[in-house]
Amino acid sequence: MSEGPIRVVIAKPGLDGHDRGAKVVARALRDAGMEVVYTGLRQTSAMIVRAAVQEDADAVGLSVLSGAHMQYFEQIAAGLRAAGSDDVVLFGGGIVPDDDLPSLREVGVDRVFTPGASTEEIVRYLREAVAERRSRRAGAEAGR
Repeated sequence: MSEGPIRVVIAKPGLDGHDRGAKVVARALRDAGMEVVYTGLRQTSAMIVRAAVQEDADAVGLSVLSGAHMQYFEQIAAGLRAAGSDDVVLFGGGIVPDDDLPSLREVGVDRVFTPGASTEEIVRYLREAVAERRSRRAGAEAGR
């Protein structure tokens, strides 16, 4: 994870072709000074993890409208851990029932933004979450 601008991978897993929300979020993050890579449509979990590792991402955001959110978030969280990137902030947005939120937190999803969330809220959240992760990492490295 770099210490410069926040680096975010925005991804659209699966076969769902509705990516307007992902593009709106990607643009808002870029306009807020973050470096954003949008992977495009129809990405597999492995492709998303690979992009996050290659891009040295601070965060990965998934847009899931297909109802397969549990599967994708779980696979990507596990893939990030396996790649040694468990300090990457994993967040998402889309149609996710409230009842699934506790299970998503258990697998490593930091936050889910549902319809109606503002881009300002997402930007603020990412700045805070990444700053916290960077601070914890710096403290751990100083303690070695």
